[in-house]
Amino acid sequence: MAATDTVAPPTGTIRYWAAAKAAAGIAEEPYAARTLADALAAARDRHRAEPEFARVLLRCSFLVDGDPVGTRDHHAVQLADGGTVEVLPPFAGG
Repeated sequence: MAATDTVAPPTGTIRYWAAAKAAAGIAEEPYAARTLADALAAARDRHRAEPEFARVLLRCSFLVDGDPVGTRDHHAVQLADGGTVEVLPPFAGG
């Protein structure tokens, strides 16, 4: 087992906005994950009783510590200890 396997994953906050907040039923929650993909998978699992949550996430864009994720693979987006993931559904208007 590698030494990094025994180190706890980074922790931080996931913030939900607009439709994502409504689907989650909360404005924010903690994460304990190494990547954005891991954090989102854990969030989907926590909110499995709200099926709209997973559907909303499919349409969202994400900011990690203020930086847009864009089209990057979520498995490649590393999370930092004390970081913030913003979950932004599409907004109407322009």
